Amino acid sequence: MLLLQVLSTSVSFPPFVLSFLAFVTLHSLVTAQMHIKTSCQDNTFSYTAGSRFEKNLDSLLHTTLSIYGGGSISADAKKGSYPDEVYGLFLCRGDVSEKTCQDCIDAATDKILSDCQFKKEAIIWYDECLIRYSNKSFVSTLEITPVFCVYNSLDLTESKKFLKIRRDMFDNIIDQAINNPDNHMYAKADVNITGVGNLYGMVQCTPELSPLECQNCLTSGVANFDTALCPDGKRGKRILTPSCNTRYEVYPFSENPPIQSPDSSNSTDNIGIRKTRGKTLVTAISAILPTTLVIVLIGCCICYYNRKKRIEGESIVESDRFPLIQLDLIQTATQQFSPKNKLGEGGFGPVYKGTLVDGKEIAVKRLSRNSCQGLQEFKAEVTLIAKLQHNNLVNLLGCCLEGEELLLVYDYMPNKSLDVHLFDTTSGAHLDWKTRLSIINGIARGILYLHEDSRLRIIHRDLKASNILLDSDMHPKISDFGLARIFGRNQIEDNTNRVVGTYGYMAPEYAVEGIFSVKSDVFSFGVLLLEIVSGRKNSRFYLTGYGHSLLTYAWKLWSAGQGLELMDPLLLDTYLETEVLNCIQIGLLCVQEDPADRPTMSSVIRMLGSYAMPIPQPTEPAFSLGRVVPFSQQKTIELGSSVIDGQVVTSSYVKPDDTVSPLTIGNPFLSNIFTR
Repeated sequence: MLLLQVLSTSVSFPPFVLSFLAFVTLHSLVTAQMHIKTSCQDNTFSYTAGSRFEKNLDSLLHTTLSIYGGGSISADAKKGSYPDEVYGLFLCRGDVSEKTCQDCIDAATDKILSDCQFKKEAIIWYDECLIRYSNKSFVSTLEITPVFCVYNSLDLTESKKFLKIRRDMFDNIIDQAINNPDNHMYAKADVNITGVGNLYGMVQCTPELSPLECQNCLTSGVANFDTALCPDGKRGKRILTPSCNTRYEVYPFSENPPIQSPDSSNSTDNIGIRKTRGKTLVTAISAILPTTLVIVLIGCCICYYNRKKRIEGESIVESDRFPLIQLDLIQTATQQFSPKNKLGEGGFGPVYKGTLVDGKEIAVKRLSRNSCQGLQEFKAEVTLIAKLQHNNLVNLLGCCLEGEELLLVYDYMPNKSLDVHLFDTTSGAHLDWKTRLSIINGIARGILYLHEDSRLRIIHRDLKASNILLDSDMHPKISDFGLARIFGRNQIEDNTNRVVGTYGYMAPEYAVEGIFSVKSDVFSFGVLLLEIVSGRKNSRFYLTGYGHSLLTYAWKLWSAGQGLELMDPLLLDTYLETEVLNCIQIGLLCVQEDPADRPTMSSVIRMLGSYAMPIPQPTEPAFSLGRVVPFSQQKTIELGSSVIDGQVVTSSYVKPDDTVSPLTIGNPFLSNIFTR
């Protein structure tokens, strides 16, 4: 482009000569891929030549991703199993042609292997595409580091007018990128600036990000234009991060209009590829039909072979977005599921501690394949947790589906679950106020991610102290997604005839009518918050003769101006009075009877973080259990029990032949409990 500008201004050429030169120049720019930056992540582990990891990486880049490059703007995949799994992703710029995209992928594949030989994590940026691989799952995770600035060497005076027009242009195209899914998180624009000419801008995120995550990434990128990362006064700049990139120039750099999405979305196949751009019918028939027929025939043979080998002919996991860990590795890690390695017993099976051959400690959740509910929980948990990545959610390392075994493998949490520390007078002494407040904030951030910030909108439905795990630094991790439900982005509530969860944490509209929403989780969080402050369990809190639950007891103390009396005596002098009272007030707001009166989790986080922020005054909470439940019934029914299909299931494992009391929706007993 610069050559054409020089020739056209210094020498007089006939128009057809300039046209020919323009064609040759543009053709060379398209066919010769322009490498921008490579990041080899030097702080990561290395692999060795001939290793299983190298073979998986080579197959992922040269076969899996490369094959789908010609028909997609982006794709991600995973190859191999733990500990040699490799995750990969490619993303082409939203305006490039299929051929340019494929050529860029081919060039980037060869160069990333050359530049980052023996590195287990790397990213490479070309002008038209990026490729990334890692030994850790990164899809759907917002990452804005490492960050690089690449800039045009020619100078430009950045006047206040220029900066304002540039800012307005990026505000506009960021809005386009996050609100128009047909463009796959890509948008571009150009504006005219007097004295400068046209200014061309472009933004793009990896398509798996949520709109909010994409907006945050792009906004951060634009802000970096004017930081020490980039020099001032340049004709063009671009910011590169793993999750997004932003760019502006004073010359056009795009090819065609953004590629539109196909009329119907392509389904995910068994290697986890999601196509986001279809080929035209003519190109598909002429170019890929023979190959497709061969692949279909091979696929049919493989499916038939695998079905014969399976004990049960059903596909339990529909995505290979995380490792399938071999059974013998898990058996060795847990010493053949030795009783001494048993950490506890859940409603659907035991949990074991294990140690892998590399020394990594794991927790293995073992479900019975003969349990219909256990199978449903397994499917739900695998499907959901594989798509969720957050510091306050438990990390699923993989699963195992061999023989009769259904196993979920998680990071081991050395400090077990919150209830172990909270409701034990010995362990509770270690939970000072600073630690409890940190746990409260961490749980709130995790729920907010589920409700608003993840690419899926998730209602957990079983938030309770025993489902909050604590890592070595006492950071909370929300666990157990077997009962969770996915909501549409615009969906407000749903209802069910099958109540599942834990009494004592259930919102009244859910327990009585089967209606659940994000406000149901807010209610559970409110109960949990009051339990953390008081060190007392709601479902076991009875003041004989007074008929109080923890919630109504907290309300009476609060309304009498004696809120600090609710606080756990073990806290002694480690607390700040304003913080404790603030938490109690927020907890009471979360357990209001009308869901509309409960705050959202984003409001909860704002209230937790600012003691100067005015907080609404709560009214009496929904539960008044003690007024209607006789003491004899309190001993018969454990209100902290889990509920499945309208039946009470205690925290210990209930065998199929155990008798349980039916508590279905519309049951007069339930209506009495939840009505003041």
